[in-house]
Amino acid sequence: MLEDQEDDAGLIDRALQKERISFVRRRVDTRDEFEKALDEFKPDVILSDHALPQFNSIEALRLYTSKKLNIPFILVTGTVSEEFAVYCLKRGADDYVLKSNLSRLPLAIRYALRQHRNESNRQIQEEMLRKQNEELIKINHELDAFVYSVSHDLRSPLSSILGVINILKLDTNIPPEPIFEYVRMIEKSVLKLDETLQGILNYSRNARGDLLISEVNVRDQIRKVIDELRYIEGMDKISFQVNVNGHTALFTDEYRLSVILTNLISNAIKYADQRKERSVVQIEATVTPAHLVMIVRDNGIGIPKEHISRVFGMFYRATEKSMGAGLGLYIVKEAVDKLSGSIVIQSQLGTETLVRITIPNRLLNRQ
Repeated sequence: MLEDQEDDAGLIDRALQKERISFVRRRVDTRDEFEKALDEFKPDVILSDHALPQFNSIEALRLYTSKKLNIPFILVTGTVSEEFAVYCLKRGADDYVLKSNLSRLPLAIRYALRQHRNESNRQIQEEMLRKQNEELIKINHELDAFVYSVSHDLRSPLSSILGVINILKLDTNIPPEPIFEYVRMIEKSVLKLDETLQGILNYSRNARGDLLISEVNVRDQIRKVIDELRYIEGMDKISFQVNVNGHTALFTDEYRLSVILTNLISNAIKYADQRKERSVVQIEATVTPAHLVMIVRDNGIGIPKEHISRVFGMFYRATEKSMGAGLGLYIVKEAVDKLSGSIVIQSQLGTETLVRITIPNRLLNRQ
């Protein structure tokens, strides 16, 4: 209540009490007190007299508007001209009530509160609609890229397989040695096809599946992923260093954590630098009651600086050496987002790549 006369404030109190409006009020009469009350008292309604010794309703309205407060501002004052009242309404006031007719004040307050509630609901619905539209635009963009890339990535290895089969059908006198080479070519195409399909399945399952929270042993999960990747090309040349800190239980989605680890570790293997004497992948994980912080570092070929901001894009390939579908880091980012986590990539071309992932530990939610 911006009012310098306690007697007038008392009249306002009685008018509200008469209509059984329950309230707690704070009376102020200076700019500093008014601003402090807005920040600390956090009112649901502002009732403002017009003229005060050191302040007035126009300045109060200006301050109220600058703070973008979605609460009613009602002018409660003595006689004012129609022009002034209209001016105040244009400046952001919800209503004005004359002190000679305070019986109208309870109705004005109730109406203004209802209007602001409706406005708040409208803003919430508009924000939800905006987010849904952004998501639809994102989905449509990804769908276009998905159709184009998948049609290419599926048809290319299939065409290679069919080509080799036709060669074998046309020439029945091929000696054993070239046949083995043709079989190797078929195997390479099939593996590429399988990787593309696995990426599509992971993408679909991550996008549509709900979180399944359970206790996960991080050390065992890392070892399991490394063991599952033992047959991919180049795995035998990699030295792994795994360090897991913390004795706190980790509660998260085991499948998504596995997808994250699989893609990061397989990338480190695929993009190892063959010129280096020793290829090393370091995995460090720290589990706290609040988070899992995981760092995967390798001394591979690295990522060009200009590509780092784009590596999370769907079907994006940062190097000509890439033979995959370009879904790996995209799926990692989507899985991390699904877990409400964060991911940061740092890389120096020809030296190393470091990926830091932070994922909330749902342990605290279970206590």
